[in-house]
Amino acid sequence: MSLNKYLDVAPEVAEAIAAGKPVVALESTIISHGMPYPQNVETALNVEQIIRENGAVPATIAVIGGRLKAGCTKEEIEYLGKKGLGVTKASRRDLPVLVARGEDGATTVTTTMIIAHMAGIKVFATGGIGGVHRGAETTMDISADLEELAQTPVMVVCAGAKSILDLGLTLEYLETHGVPVIGFGTKELPAFYTRKSGFGVDYEIDTPEELAAAFHVQGELGYKGGMLVTNPIPEEYSMDADVINKAINDAVEEAKAQGIHGKATTPFLLAKIKELTGGSSLDSNIQLVYNNARLAAKTAAALSALK
Repeated sequence: MSLNKYLDVAPEVAEAIAAGKPVVALESTIISHGMPYPQNVETALNVEQIIRENGAVPATIAVIGGRLKAGCTKEEIEYLGKKGLGVTKASRRDLPVLVARGEDGATTVTTTMIIAHMAGIKVFATGGIGGVHRGAETTMDISADLEELAQTPVMVVCAGAKSILDLGLTLEYLETHGVPVIGFGTKELPAFYTRKSGFGVDYEIDTPEELAAAFHVQGELGYKGGMLVTNPIPEEYSMDADVINKAINDAVEEAKAQGIHGKATTPFLLAKIKELTGGSSLDSNIQLVYNNARLAAKTAAALSALK
């Protein structure tokens, strides 16, 4: 795809892409909406450092002043972190208006994939993806992340999907849209805070090199969609399934009681779960993002070696 006139690619990122070096995209919703300041900025900069240590160039993606950014400076990350919830959480439907108005947007999985693809970045590390919400058979509440995975050729490395979602229906939706769901070293879909969900993945792959080879072949075959790599949270940071599931169920009930729906649902549930678990869910969240960054960087390096 040719570079878009609304897109700014950071010089370091542009040089790496031109030279065929590994680059890993990062989202910005986790900075503005995922955790409080200054922990959000500290985590974002640590993630970038982990990607560098594992042989790739980080590209934090955001919308700032109506410009699509593939690669943010330290100052821009600080700005997003301080502005926090004042930054619009930007999904696919939001980009045209935010750009036209010259506003800021924190990119979700969907919009990070869109901007990464525009810039020529193939691999993206995040925390967890959105999915089919519980009760979607009546509400039709399905994350745009799933549709983006079906149509944008970017590999998304995540810790699975949070069990605030209907994981079975999320997998069904991805299967219908032809998105391969890979378990890194596991046959079971990880459920974000925990390593197990009771649901199987399509394939287990054990090395970054094999992940890169599968994604490379998918591109060579002319597939238009992406690939979902689910990487379980490290054992020592995994939460007790009963504790987290009780917190999730209580949070879901409270959201229903308060009439919370649409894009407000996930931030409400995550804040409630953090409160109910005494903050340990946030610690787990940070560690799984670091773990995904490591795997994404190694996979991006293996992918660039294939080219």
